[in-house]
Amino acid sequence: MGSADGPKADETDGDTRKARDTAVSERRFRFLVAGYAVSSYGTFLNMVALNLFVYETTGRALAMGLFMAVRLASGFVAGLVVGGLLARFSAKSIMLWANVAQGAVMLVLVLAPDGMLTGALMAVSVVIGACGTLFMVALRSSIPEMVGEDRRAWANSLSITGRSLAMVAGFASAGVVVSLVGYTAAFLVDMATFVACAVTVALLPIAGGRGAGGSAPESSEGSEGSKGSASSGGSVSSGGSDGSVAGKDASAAKSGRRWRPVAFLALAAAPGMGLMVALRGVDAFGSSSHNAALPIYSTSLDASNPAVFVSAFWCVWALGNIGAQQVIQRYAQRTGRSVGALGFGYGTVVMSAAFIAAFAGFPLAVTAVIALIAGAADGLTEVAYTSHLQTLPATLRGHAFGLSATFENLGFGVGMILVAAALDRFSPLAVVGWSHGAAIVVAVVFLMRVAGMRRAGRVGRAGLRKEEAVEGRPDRGDRDGAEVSGG
Repeated sequence: MGSADGPKADETDGDTRKARDTAVSERRFRFLVAGYAVSSYGTFLNMVALNLFVYETTGRALAMGLFMAVRLASGFVAGLVVGGLLARFSAKSIMLWANVAQGAVMLVLVLAPDGMLTGALMAVSVVIGACGTLFMVALRSSIPEMVGEDRRAWANSLSITGRSLAMVAGFASAGVVVSLVGYTAAFLVDMATFVACAVTVALLPIAGGRGAGGSAPESSEGSEGSKGSASSGGSVSSGGSDGSVAGKDASAAKSGRRWRPVAFLALAAAPGMGLMVALRGVDAFGSSSHNAALPIYSTSLDASNPAVFVSAFWCVWALGNIGAQQVIQRYAQRTGRSVGALGFGYGTVVMSAAFIAAFAGFPLAVTAVIALIAGAADGLTEVAYTSHLQTLPATLRGHAFGLSATFENLGFGVGMILVAAALDRFSPLAVVGWSHGAAIVVAVVFLMRVAGMRRAGRVGRAGLRKEEAVEGRPDRGDRDGAEVSGG
């Protein structure tokens, strides 16, 4: 009796301990998301305030474009190097110093004399663009270590909800803050948000990255990533090939000289993952079109007050995004599954189609529903995409997220250039139509790829079960080939 009861008691203690550890890790992650939301508010606030300040200081629209180009280029370069940084340093240190650097450069801008404002603005553009990418990649690639593989979708959804709320608050309050208290106060508020996030990161124990001593054993991280790849619904990654490349990545990280090829190996190792990242880049290209076209379209609706439509559109979009996150969180809690690669593909199609329809001239009530759908689909694609890249082994994850950020910045940057030129000659509907239409085409190709791999996987599993049945019961004489093998 004693020996029989012993394991049950141990199992109960183990389950209790696991539940307690899960609750603690989730509570810590909520604090981290709160700090991230505060800094995101500062990011969206300075997107408006800095652009207005650049234009007011220089008097040239070209300067605003150059400021944005430098910011995107810095994010592009940061995406290339962040995988190597995560191989050497902990995710906590990268997230901490990324916020410290952003807060410091905002202080430099506030204290800079008039003769050095242009240089200070360029420094702000470089640091904000690079550090924003470093923080985002470090956070997303480390979520499986922070909350566990089975809570990835919940954690991703929570962080996206926090950012969406911050976006609405930042865009909505930017004009009020600048008009009421001025640019200096706006920049100080921005600096304070980065300091608040840095303090939050410093106070929390955050797993992820490698650092001097390593945040976790490589073997366990690799096995967890492989399990996640195999089990995610609609997965297009291959746990076995991921594991083989993980060894190459480990040696590359130690040598410190092969981080760039490793990023591409991370995508090549998982069938369909490269196409998924490419679709993300094309989606960013489409996003540049509606971001550039919205002010023009809004002006055509109400030339006396064009900001009303733009603000209302993004507020409704954010409501749809946040609503989708709530549904995804409940789905993940109830089923223990993420939305998978198919959710990313279908979400991209719906989102792109909704953004095209938003410029079709429908009544405002219909356009509001379209914006709501676009926001919900955008939230779905973000969670699905992030969760799926997190199924890669930990040794490859940072490189893959860094390369993804590079593709996104490249797509958005190239899109802004082409779209700005196209909007001088074509209507917003036409420009948004072909930009997001390209994303729909690539998304359909991606869905066909995923569906084909799922069919191949089902056929392979069916063949394996059939072979096992024949080998296990040679006397049955089944009609599915048993007679041949028996003869």
